[in-house]
Amino acid sequence: MSNQYVFNDRLPIAPLKIAALESCRPLAEMVNSHIVNFRRNDSEELKRRQQDLQYRGYDVDSYLLDCVCPRFGTGEAKGVINESVRGTDIFVMVDVTNYSLTYKISGYVNHMSPDDHYQDLKRIIGACASTAHRINVIMPFLYESRQHKRTNRESLDCAMALEELIHMGVHNIITFDAHDPRVQNAIPLSGLDNFMPTYQFVKAIFQHDQSIRIDKDHLMVISPDEGAMNRAVYLANNLGVDMGMFYKRRDYSRVINGRNPIVAHEFLGSSVEGKTVLVIDDMISSGESMLDTARELKERKADKVIVCCTFGLFTNGLDKFDEYYEKGYIDSVVTTNLNYRPQELLEKEWYVEADMSKYIAAIINSLNHDASIGNVISPTEKIQKLIRRYSDGGYDYYERLV
Repeated sequence: MSNQYVFNDRLPIAPLKIAALESCRPLAEMVNSHIVNFRRNDSEELKRRQQDLQYRGYDVDSYLLDCVCPRFGTGEAKGVINESVRGTDIFVMVDVTNYSLTYKISGYVNHMSPDDHYQDLKRIIGACASTAHRINVIMPFLYESRQHKRTNRESLDCAMALEELIHMGVHNIITFDAHDPRVQNAIPLSGLDNFMPTYQFVKAIFQHDQSIRIDKDHLMVISPDEGAMNRAVYLANNLGVDMGMFYKRRDYSRVINGRNPIVAHEFLGSSVEGKTVLVIDDMISSGESMLDTARELKERKADKVIVCCTFGLFTNGLDKFDEYYEKGYIDSVVTTNLNYRPQELLEKEWYVEADMSKYIAAIINSLNHDASIGNVISPTEKIQKLIRRYSDGGYDYYERLV
């Protein structure tokens, strides 16, 4: 167990509670299990030092808070917490992209939208804000993050939501791979931490395909557009390989489904012929852009195309991905478990999952102890260690790594 997950010489700032909304409960249960294991390992050292576990709040079997958001027949709802939260450090977890949940309005069935999930988040915050010691929000997919800047007479939804949460008493907002991290400028005096899943991507890729060779002649990182450049540069530098990018040429005279349609993808970079190519981005929404990029790379004679995206939303379904996999345009698609994934996706031969639960558990445990999270934010050292061990000995060591 890595030392960064245990704190023998530091007390938590308050007893820990994880308020998992229904949209995020499976992930929260995994996170809770990891934290329990962290603290059990820590407890052995504390017992040796004869310190009080009950005072630390380490003598519990679960940190999950008993909370619900029931609805009336009109569709209205309320947040209910069924246990005391006085003096606790609460981490509220919500997945605003979980479309699988439903509720009834006058007998009609509605699927929950991001707006519904955001309202439930505020209800839970409102139910405990007056007595909790501190409230933190873990929102892996940042609410309305695709509407992050104003280009015309438009609302700034993400900025308004962040301001609203801070005004409600939230101390820290934790998100992953924000569409544009500059949105934190909306709350410059408050905490918004944006974590990247680069380490988990590398780990999942090596676990799935141990034939990958890490050198400039056999591996390359591709950004599908200019917006993903920072992610691609960071990964390419850690792997010590070249990178390239596609420029999306759009038709700005038309708007289809809320955006300007892509006319063509122009490639900038060295030859991809015979190489394994990692295409990295923040999300797969409809998947149109990512599939076009994969096809272009295979037509340029890339050997393998591995797509890595933090959020696999697949808003237009999976049929097109099945088709491109059968045609050989994509070899695998790696996404995290930060958002809802239907069972159909989990069963696909081309799908690879990067587990983020232990990473989130480490973040929560560090913040609850008011400890530095510098190593968690920038996992460069861990990635380098992972690459060296993979190059030296394959995958046998993975069970010992996070």
